[in-house]
Amino acid sequence: MEKNAKIYVAGHRGMVGSAIYRKLQKEGFENLIAKTSSELDLRDQQSVKDFFAEEKPDYVFLAAAKVGGIVANNTYRADFLYENLMIQNNVIHNAYLTGVKKLMFLGSSCIYPKLAPQPLREDYLLTGTLEHTNEPYAIAKIAGIKMCDAYRDQYGCNFVSVMPTNLYGYNDNYHPQNSHVLPALIRKIHEAKANNEKQVTVWGSGSPMREFLFADDLADACYFLMQRYNEPNLINIGTGHDLTIKDLALLIKDVLSYDGELVFDSSKPDGTPRKLMDVSKLHDLGWKHKIELREGIELAYQDFISRY
Repeated sequence: MEKNAKIYVAGHRGMVGSAIYRKLQKEGFENLIAKTSSELDLRDQQSVKDFFAEEKPDYVFLAAAKVGGIVANNTYRADFLYENLMIQNNVIHNAYLTGVKKLMFLGSSCIYPKLAPQPLREDYLLTGTLEHTNEPYAIAKIAGIKMCDAYRDQYGCNFVSVMPTNLYGYNDNYHPQNSHVLPALIRKIHEAKANNEKQVTVWGSGSPMREFLFADDLADACYFLMQRYNEPNLINIGTGHDLTIKDLALLIKDVLSYDGELVFDSSKPDGTPRKLMDVSKLHDLGWKHKIELREGIELAYQDFISRY
């Protein structure tokens, strides 16, 4: 990407988009376009068409999406499918119409089959049944991957897809019902400590295994791949390491210096048993994560304290 290139970061106020925006600024890119959802509703076809026709960005990072944890995904199934399809359809199609040089579409590890072999390789896509609770979101993201590939095949567009593992970091969502597991545990344990509560209830058995990547590391990987990756299909972004939800909860408990007890509620859903990314393709290109989990949780907690 040329330093004077016009770059549109869709979803710049979210955790992922804001991390990408900060990374680009740090690397010296100044011609950045960002619109809030109130300024530009990416679900609105005409608004997106007008925006691309007027701005004509050279590069696009498509990090805008309707996202949430297991409860939100399972509750707002129609919303997750409809809104994500609309956002990516509008952005990808208009990127083609206005001659965008390169677009990066960000998906999610939930695109892989529920019982796929571990670790998850890129070629496991569409080889089995999806996990029910986040199936609508996953189907939307799979459609986005296939759309990028289809526009590459039919029109020669350089549209690439990256699949991040579970993310956390600055600007995360700490909503009691709609957040992901790591920020949800930070909030729960923080509030229990503040209120002198003797125990914290954690959803599920604690046995599922998850991999976590700090969002600023993801932004670094996206920037790296925007320079070097120009292939069809997708590429995983992760650490290549996972741990149980129980061990995650214990680590957060330790970082927050909470001395109460953790109780696991097995009546609540566990979701997919394991979701570890195979990141050999990414490592072979020369990128590895820098921020380990404990340090990342400390940084995220400082951000949580400053914002809440």
